[in-house]
Amino acid sequence: MRAVRIWYKKYGTAKYISHLDLYRCLSRAVRRAGIPLWYTEGFNPRPYINILLALPLGQQADCEPVDLKIEGEIDDDEIVERLNCVLPYGIKIVRAGAAVETAKEIAFARYDISLTLNSKSDAEDFAAGTVRLIEGGMLLDEKAGKKGGRRIIKQINLCESIAKLNVSADNNTVHMEAVLSAGNTANLNPDLLTGALEKALEIKCEYTNIVRRALLNLNFLNFG
Repeated sequence: MRAVRIWYKKYGTAKYISHLDLYRCLSRAVRRAGIPLWYTEGFNPRPYINILLALPLGQQADCEPVDLKIEGEIDDDEIVERLNCVLPYGIKIVRAGAAVETAKEIAFARYDISLTLNSKSDAEDFAAGTVRLIEGGMLLDEKAGKKGGRRIIKQINLCESIAKLNVSADNNTVHMEAVLSAGNTANLNPDLLTGALEKALEIKCEYTNIVRRALLNLNFLNFG
């Protein structure tokens, strides 16, 4: 048995496949591709497939990691080729190889965010207002959480989870290059960020497109 990390790309209409359905899709694809997965032990054995960081519904991604454990003799290039032959449009395996870092070492994610607004002036106001809020260090929003087994709503300052944010306006579109906290201990969903900006600036976006370009470690290097 050996561990293999595959990296997949999710684009187009596949961005509307939920995390659970993506897991099911990958499980079926592995079986159809004839890849000899290692199964967990115990009363209810399951194939070992671990998506390291869930991608929120409606977002695209360039290179997302999934860990497999396989048995038998099959090389990494063949794993990629076999899976790409059976996966649906919008999900593509980019590469496969050995896992270098563990999931707990994911610290940030780099995003490209495009926001379409009603007019050029709205886009310019949105971009300028975003810069003003982030430089001021205060962008508050509410986030659901748990305390003592009870579900609570807590107020958080999103600026504390923003490592980098470049903003520009082009006609009626606002472009953002963002590095946000990611992982199991701290995770800022860019949908939460854009929603908080809309509320704070009182400017509604018509359409939002979000692409997760890479996962990063604490040193802002590509996670591997």
